Amino acid sequence: MRVSRPRVAVVGHVEWVQFARVPHVPCAGEVVHAHDPFEEPAGGGGVAAVQLARLAGEATFLTALGRDALGERSVVRLKELGVDVHATQRAATRRASTLVDDAGERTIITLGPRLEPLGEDEELPWGALRGMDAVYFTAGDLGALRAAREARVLVASPRAGDALGQGVQLDALVLSGDDAVERCQASRAQEEAQLVVFTEGAGGGAYRERSGRSGTWTAASLPAAAVDSYGCGDSFAAGLTYGLGAGLEVPAALALAARCGAICLTGSGPYERQLSKD
Repeated sequence: MRVSRPRVAVVGHVEWVQFARVPHVPCAGEVVHAHDPFEEPAGGGGVAAVQLARLAGEATFLTALGRDALGERSVVRLKELGVDVHATQRAATRRASTLVDDAGERTIITLGPRLEPLGEDEELPWGALRGMDAVYFTAGDLGALRAAREARVLVASPRAGDALGQGVQLDALVLSGDDAVERCQASRAQEEAQLVVFTEGAGGGAYRERSGRSGTWTAASLPAAAVDSYGCGDSFAAGLTYGLGAGLEVPAALALAARCGAICLTGSGPYERQLSKD
């Protein structure tokens, strides 16, 4: 079923991230001067929600944030970026530091536990997910995943962790082919996914479907020089979610996802450049 502008949502996590550029990631004991610092609410859920909002015109985001100033700033900023945010409150908002080197590669250090939305969080509008064409799931418990499954299409990241592999069928599972952590976390969930997608950065990627079909795709050409790889994978996953929700065939949805990842790579931070349908 083709949908001209699908209704989309994200269930997942946010981190308040301080970004800075460095000539290279420091070795043990080395002091490196960072420059051009800035801060944004990011993390897999936040980045995907903004990318989906830019593709669909709007996106709903169910998440968990701290009962603190960073949580408040996160909601304000994500709403500025076009996201309809619904957040339950926990302890302190998780923070992270991201160093981007001269090659555009990012190195991330997280500070504090990840906050996840739970199916028992009554203040979150779980019922709204039943009307969605597609939901991308990055974090939450089994109850949250079951609520997300009410959407027509459900795409998940293996970093959703323990919620996966417990009998909830996925339309797609998206992981980095060269990330050992994600490959390990995906092992239980792959049998429950109709489509498993392995991204390989500049090498494109490969996919296989439960039906037995498989294939590859080439990376999209960059519209400008590579600047910052932070958020490229999450933008890719959001593009795939949008494409499948819109009723595109798998190759076309992957081509759209690849464009999202490529454009994100050319901006500083996750939001400077993301693909928009307008």
